[in-house]
Amino acid sequence: MAAATAYYTPESLRFLRSLARNNSREWFTAHKAEYEQHVRQPSLRLIADLAEPLQAISPEYIASPKPVGGSLFRIHRDTRFAADKTPYKTHIGMRFYHAATVATARGSDGNAAPGRLDAPVFYLHVEPGASFAGGGIWHPQPETLKRVRNFLLNSPVSWKQATESAAFRKQFALGGDSLSRPPRGYDPEHPMIEDLKRKDFVASSQFSDDDLMRPDLVKQLIKRYQVITPMIDWLCGALDLEF
Repeated sequence: MAAATAYYTPESLRFLRSLARNNSREWFTAHKAEYEQHVRQPSLRLIADLAEPLQAISPEYIASPKPVGGSLFRIHRDTRFAADKTPYKTHIGMRFYHAATVATARGSDGNAAPGRLDAPVFYLHVEPGASFAGGGIWHPQPETLKRVRNFLLNSPVSWKQATESAAFRKQFALGGDSLSRPPRGYDPEHPMIEDLKRKDFVASSQFSDDDLMRPDLVKQLIKRYQVITPMIDWLCGALDLEF
């Protein structure tokens, strides 16, 4: 049996470091072949290889290796409303999303549907010295955030079980933005007030560059996604989504 091939290599990380130093369309165009060979194609191969084991965690979750509109985020930045006008991201992002988001995006008639569905995702961030696996709901719409907070009021024990287990705390840390004051309509003295103040319900687990370049990266990712699964399941429950 042939030895497994690593997805990311020193050349992958070298490209991203160079892009961070030379973030211009001219430089990227001149080095696009390197991006394709060492970053984009390995990422699409990783996504394809994650599809089946991710379905074993939850049949509702999709890892799509489609070159456009799949799990891989575009490397081009949206600079329309940003002070930073550099054209490219200096990291690679992948999100593994709930099947309900596909139905919402297309609508029952197969056409694009208005609005968007907030649903928790599994996520992978590839960046030299700052890679991480994670998941949750980032920047949800106000109504979604309210539903999660109200579910937290009614299900504090299951939230603690999902995010305070020894396995979770060993590998993951809750993150994202929080309000400086309690949200309006919620008791400032509530024992869960720090969680109720969250604007994002996300967690992450750091990956070293060496871990990222291991041939068994899929196995390592699935192990971490299994640890965060109770939190993703809890968030699905808050939004009446199957898991």
